[in-house]
Amino acid sequence: MINSVVLVGRLTRDPEVRYTQSGIAVCSFSLAVDRNYKSQSGERETDFINCTAWRKAGELIGQYTSKGSQIGVQGSLQMRKFQDKDGNNRTTYDVIVENFQFLDSKGSGGGGGSFQGPQGNQGKQGGYSQQAPPAPSYGPGNGGGGMEPPPDNMMEDDLPF
Repeated sequence: MINSVVLVGRLTRDPEVRYTQSGIAVCSFSLAVDRNYKSQSGERETDFINCTAWRKAGELIGQYTSKGSQIGVQGSLQMRKFQDKDGNNRTTYDVIVENFQFLDSKGSGGGGGSFQGPQGNQGKQGGYSQQAPPAPSYGPGNGGGGMEPPPDNMMEDDLPF
């Protein structure tokens, strides 16, 4: 089965970081994501999507973003059913964030934010993956679009563009 979601949007509020009883960080935030088409009235509609990031990803998002920050997230869709305080059955959908990319730095409104990776080494420009420490992704299936890194001995004059 495939359950994969990729979104780019702006935070609608400051992210909320909490910790479970066992000390695991969990960050909740909402993204405003514009649709790719306009409505009949000629206006672009926006969806507001709840997201949850766990552990180091949640801590980093909580530390380096705020309301209005632009972020890209990749994860899976999760449905939860519950009863509200009035006893009504409710359903909510959350994107469980697995990878993310900061698309502007905190407070600057532009450019990519960078941060120290979980091992203390410089991570990918504003990105993080929960499966591994931040590092550039190359090759098929790793978000590199099938590109291979250039050989170490290649000079700028040797680049094909």
